[in-house]
Amino acid sequence: MPGNEREKIRHLLVLRDLQGQRTIPLKEATYSLGRDVRNAIVLRSRSVSRQHAILLRVTLPETEQYGFRIIDGSFKGKRSTNGLFVNGMKCFSHDLKHGDVIEFGNNQVKAKYYAISNLSEQAFSESCVAEDISGFLSEQASPVNPFETLIVPTDGVEGASEVALARLASFPELIPNPIIEVDIGGTVTYLNPAAALKFPDIRKLGVQHTILAGLTSAVQNCPGNSFIREVEIGEEVFEQSVHYLPESDLIRTFIVRDITEQKQAEIELRQRDRLLQAVAEATNSLLTEMNYEKAIDKALAVLGEAAQVDRVYLFENHPHPVTAEMVMTLRFEWRSDSVLSEGNKQNPSYQVSELGHWYTALSQGKSIQSLTQELNAIDQEILHREGILSLLLVPLHLDENFWGVLGLADCCKQRQWSRHEESTLLTMAASISGARRRQQVEEMIRYQALHDLLTGLPNRLLFKEQLTRTLPNAARRKESLAVMFLDLDRFKTINDTLGHTLGDQLLQNVAQRLRESLRSGDVVARWGGDEFIILLPQVNYVEEVAQVAQRILQELEKAFHIEGHELYVSASLGIALFDEHSPDVETLIQHADVALYHAKDEGRNNFQFYTTSISSKTPEILTLERSLRHALEREEFVVHYQPQVNIDTGKITGMEALLRWEHPDMGLVAPSKFIPLAEESGLIIPIGEWVLRTACRQNKAWQEEGLPAITMAVNLSLKQFRQPGLVETVAKILDETGLEANFLELEITETTAIEDLEFTRTVLQQLEEMGVHLSIDDFGTGHSSLSRLQLLPLHNLKIDGSFIRDLTKDVKVAHIVKAIVGLGRSLGLRLTAEGVEKQEELEFLKSINCEDVQGFLFFRPLSAQKATEILWDEGVKEAVENDAVLL
Repeated sequence: MPGNEREKIRHLLVLRDLQGQRTIPLKEATYSLGRDVRNAIVLRSRSVSRQHAILLRVTLPETEQYGFRIIDGSFKGKRSTNGLFVNGMKCFSHDLKHGDVIEFGNNQVKAKYYAISNLSEQAFSESCVAEDISGFLSEQASPVNPFETLIVPTDGVEGASEVALARLASFPELIPNPIIEVDIGGTVTYLNPAAALKFPDIRKLGVQHTILAGLTSAVQNCPGNSFIREVEIGEEVFEQSVHYLPESDLIRTFIVRDITEQKQAEIELRQRDRLLQAVAEATNSLLTEMNYEKAIDKALAVLGEAAQVDRVYLFENHPHPVTAEMVMTLRFEWRSDSVLSEGNKQNPSYQVSELGHWYTALSQGKSIQSLTQELNAIDQEILHREGILSLLLVPLHLDENFWGVLGLADCCKQRQWSRHEESTLLTMAASISGARRRQQVEEMIRYQALHDLLTGLPNRLLFKEQLTRTLPNAARRKESLAVMFLDLDRFKTINDTLGHTLGDQLLQNVAQRLRESLRSGDVVARWGGDEFIILLPQVNYVEEVAQVAQRILQELEKAFHIEGHELYVSASLGIALFDEHSPDVETLIQHADVALYHAKDEGRNNFQFYTTSISSKTPEILTLERSLRHALEREEFVVHYQPQVNIDTGKITGMEALLRWEHPDMGLVAPSKFIPLAEESGLIIPIGEWVLRTACRQNKAWQEEGLPAITMAVNLSLKQFRQPGLVETVAKILDETGLEANFLELEITETTAIEDLEFTRTVLQQLEEMGVHLSIDDFGTGHSSLSRLQLLPLHNLKIDGSFIRDLTKDVKVAHIVKAIVGLGRSLGLRLTAEGVEKQEELEFLKSINCEDVQGFLFFRPLSAQKATEILWDEGVKEAVENDAVLL
């Protein structure tokens, strides 16, 4: 204020040295003067000591004014070399008055001191640059003598010791820390300027002031004469050092330091440690607790207690089920004891349109922290409904997707959120998002483990779980249920003709139609391949099961339009009802499977119920039959090769392709077990086609490797031989593999040949015209004669191994074999004996001019790799013999 400003005394020192004149405003409490550049006021002269003098500010008692005292020498008490002169008189210490002239050792450096009032701040600044300082000041201000009222004993200063000088230089007036002195009665006897400035009302309040409260009793109860205590004044905290001087009954206190920031830092540090521990505990819970909801509840509780808040929220974003507008819905909440009594609102939701600006900020990764009163009216209304006074929100992100909000709220007080709290909340948000990711991965893994990935339907594992849960309910209610096995007819033809991609799309379409055909509560699952299984959990009467089955068949008969193709499929259905004959999960599924095969035997595209009259197969056979249906697509079949050897030369003349089934669980399954099942089910046709293609491809590969050219013999089953288009299939395979027809020999059994002699002759003639060799396999086991077989275009006759085993034991058998060989040769057929295992059998066959043999005496059935090695040896041996002939 102008009045107060004019009454204030201004202090100036006008200094003239070798570098000229300059005016220095004296505003600090102490100055050092000397030629060393580290001094506060540098004197430019070599005759001046490094630290020549000290200027000390001295407070005038009972006033807010002060003057300056000049002392010769340094702070350590060392005098200057050339002395200090004030107004021509040498002195050690002097209280400066307006107009005093100071000389530092000689006439090279002089200074004049001014103390003036009625001088504005602007005039004070202008005086510092005025060339004629005396004239300027005489015009602008009035000189004063601040020491007219100063009572400071100066006796003995001249010649004082270094200790006394140092004490004077560190006079309490200069200390920035407050110093307060009281007598034992509590009356304030002294305040330094720092204390008067910091605590302006301390003289008035006396011992009622917080800084002095309880001081007398504390001194009396203290075992010593000094102690330190902390004093809290408002939001500030001070560390106070107290000293009792018993000789004068005075208590002197020093405010050592303002520890407000330290205390706040300690509080924040404890809070941070508490929050970090909470984050660690919550994160551990999120990592170890398998139940996601339980882990989140615990994490929010730990966080809320550590942060000492009233509520912790977790909102999730999702589209509104009706409007599709984005909504934030409360999924999890923790409340402190202080707000539990208010009651729990059940999952409040907020449409984004209500809090669009919040949603936008959070979706961009920003936090929101505010006092409710700082928000706009709409936001305040929303938070007032929830009783929230302060709010801190952070976003929940997963793979850069904004999926939710984590928040802290105070309902009892307005709270400014610290950076540690925000950082902790962000860390917790990351941990919760990690737990969310783990939950999603676990859900995905479980879904994949229990669902068919192509159609999205439950798989056999989930179906069995659901059936297992449903059976006890049906038994308890004394109701029935039904299990349906469904298999698509002709699906493999579509799959092989149009490719697996289109076949997969067809399966997806079939799955969708099955869903649409079923009732609410019914379950459809994909069992594997083109098989589906259906559970009708509530069955009141058999007719409703038949109605569902009929509806399924009708739906599947409608055309499927896929990628420009119009496709038609049908299905066969087997049904088993829960009753005394089908009392458990496995039996129900097994009986539905039996009924399915019955439906296929009845011409397909129909449904059949299981009855005890159609169940003639053991569970082992049913399991084997089911596995067989998938063996081809799972590539469980392999082809082995058994060499045929010429008796006279010992050379390999051909190979017979023999089918083997390597089941992943049952191991190698004997052909005698699975071939009849394949025949019965019709699977022998696609399996036989695969064997024929594999054998032809292998023979062609041997030829391309330069191995001896041999004939590959492949058996045709009865169903395979009688299927329409056999000739076309053989021609197609020969064309695909590049094998010439004369290197393929097709074998049919005697029984197959004579079942329909006219049909057999027609097919064999077509094959012969192609150049394919033809053979009768297992001759002698049927009921034909060579006279009947001579009507067929045959090239080879294979004598069944059962005759060879008894060849050396039964004379009658030997005569029969001899007759077969004789008649066969007379018809121009090549004779091959199967199952030769003994040398004497070989000798007999050689004696009757049988040409080829096949059996363990020479080779067992070999893998493709072993057969290749045998042929390589054969080729090397033949090459050596040819070289010997040439030589």
